[in-house]
Amino acid sequence: MRLNVYLQRAGVGSRREAERLVEQGRVAINGKVAAATTPVNDSDKVHVDGKPVAPSTKALPRLFLLNKPLDVLVTHRDPQGRKTVFDLPALKPPLWKKNMPRVMTVGRLDVNSEGLLVLSSDGPLAQAMMHPKAALARVYRVRVKGRLGEKQIAELKRGVTIDGARYLGAEFVEEAELGGRSNAWYRVTLREGKNREIRKIFEHYGCLVNRLIRIQYGPFELGSLKTSEIREVPAALVERLVKTLAG
Repeated sequence: MRLNVYLQRAGVGSRREAERLVEQGRVAINGKVAAATTPVNDSDKVHVDGKPVAPSTKALPRLFLLNKPLDVLVTHRDPQGRKTVFDLPALKPPLWKKNMPRVMTVGRLDVNSEGLLVLSSDGPLAQAMMHPKAALARVYRVRVKGRLGEKQIAELKRGVTIDGARYLGAEFVEEAELGGRSNAWYRVTLREGKNREIRKIFEHYGCLVNRLIRIQYGPFELGSLKTSEIREVPAALVERLVKTLAG
């Protein structure tokens, strides 16, 4: 196994951060200072700054749920200076305490979408949650101008190809009691997260999305979380998710 991969799995940091530690001579394997090209096996004893590290000693990742507001980008920084989720007070001092971890987003919501955004302190866990193999359900409430017919809903469940892109089967259920003359609400469940997937699908059938709210990602639900509010996922639920993804 590559040393930077091993260190990342042990929770030392990203692969790039792990490479910097190796370059600084702070990593040893079996008592010898390691080089970037030094291979490592599970049976080897790896130390960083004199402290033993291994995937088995990695601290449990931390997950947070954020209710993303409209007109906010899901990125760490924007070259055009537009507001991002990391500019929200909930993710800035003093609300975001000094002992809180550096986090990354699990997937994205576009600037015109709102609702549940999951944040992870652990890159590999975030990647595992987004991977198609995990097939974690993403559930949305969507308001559109126009309506889908029963035939179209059945077609979407089987999967469709739009402009050369294949979209796997998705569940579209109309919330009939909330509909009006020109607008309709749908509860949409996806098992993958392609860029602007829901908007493109509705547009393909002549409907225009005018509100999109994510209410669930895998086992986590938006619930009563208020706009721009953040809440940490209990450790027991994180541990359960990690075990589920590990198979």
